[in-house]
Amino acid sequence: MYRRLRDIREDRDLPQRVLAELLHVSQATYSRYESGELDIPSGALIALARFYGTSIDYLVGLSDYPDPYR
Repeated sequence: MYRRLRDIREDRDLPQRVLAELLHVSQATYSRYESGELDIPSGALIALARFYGTSIDYLVGLSDYPDPYR
C-alpha cells in the first residue's frame, strides 16, 4: 500500500530500525506501516514528511511531486 515509504527509505540506505526509532515504534510496527498491514497515524506521517523533506501526499502516493508544500 505504501510502497513509496519503502522506496524512499531504501533510496537513502536507511534500515527500518532508524525510522521506527524516529517514530517511537518497534521495527515490526514500522514494517507493518510499509506493507499496509497497519494504518499509519497522522502524527507519524507528519514526522516522516518532515524527516524526508517532502509532502505526505508524496509519501502515500497521491502525488508524484516530492517537494513539500509551502
